[in-house]
Parts: sequence; structure tokens; C-alpha cells
Amino acid sequence: MKKVAVAGTWRTLNQQMEEDVKKEVKYIIESGNSIVTGGALGVDYIATEETLSVNSDASKIKIFLPATLEIYARHYLKRAEEGVITREQAQLLISQLTKIRNLNINSIVENLTNEVVDHTTYRERINDIINDSDELIAFQANESNGTQYTIDKANQKGIPVKVYKYSIN
Repeated sequence: MKKVAVAGTWRTLNQQMEEDVKKEVKYIIESGNSIVTGGALGVDYIATEETLSVNSDASKIKIFLPATLEIYARHYLKRAEEGVITREQAQLLISQLTKIRNLNINSIVENLTNEVVDHTTYRERINDIINDSDELIAFQANESNGTQYTIDKANQKGIPVKVYKYSIN
């Protein structure tokens, strides 16, 4: 069984990107493989939802978090208060991750060391995702830096990389 990292933008998505993520994830799971992702909004959220639609016990997904789920949830609620995301987005993500943990505790990998969520801990999470994966499928909008970092890490590891690129206004 291959472990395929699915990564991409969290800020800007369009219908085509969403359809591409769902198509790839469905193919991965139906081929007997699993996905590895980061538990964020955007591509990660869509990939997780699609995985659950074809793998209801969450046995074919591993989600790396940059901190514990509790710290991560507080971070997202704070980002909603700051206006970076909506409260609804924060609640949906927290609910999704809690559901995954309840379905299969082994599907959520919490970083028990980090007490904050920031640029450094996000990069650590990307490294964990790539280190645990056999290949990467990336969905990159507008040359986003975080997705490019993930692509670069996968290339450094020498695993196969497939990149979907989008220009979104």
C-alpha cells in the first residue's frame, strides 16, 4: 500500500481544484492506497472529506497536526477572531478532525512537543508528512509558497511528485 501525500493551498480554491482533489483522492483510496495530509482548511479539508466518503472508518488516512488537536483548535478559533478565517471555517475543521480522531485514533498524529502553532511548526508538519509518504500530489494556486516548500521537500526526498497548478484571482 502506497501512502500518498495530498497537499495544497488553504486560502484560495476554485471549483476545478476541488474537483481535481476529489478525483485524485477517490482514485488513491479505491486503488488500495492511503493519503497523508495536514489537517488544514482548503485542499487538506476537501481531501479528508473525500476520504471519509469512500473510507468511512478513516483507516486510509493519516493527518499530521503541528500541535495537539486542542492547541490546534484554539489556534483556529483565534484566527477566526482575527478575521483571517471565518468562525464557521474554524468550527468545520475542528469538527472534522475530532470526527477522524473518534473514528480512528491512529489517523491523527499530534505533535506533543509544540505548544504554539506558527510558521516553524507548520514547516515541521510538512516535513513529517513528506517523511511518511511514498509520493506527493500537490494542488498549487498562484505559486503559493507553502505548497512550493512541500514540493521542494518531496523532490529532495526523491519521491514522485505530481503538481496541479492553478491561477485564481
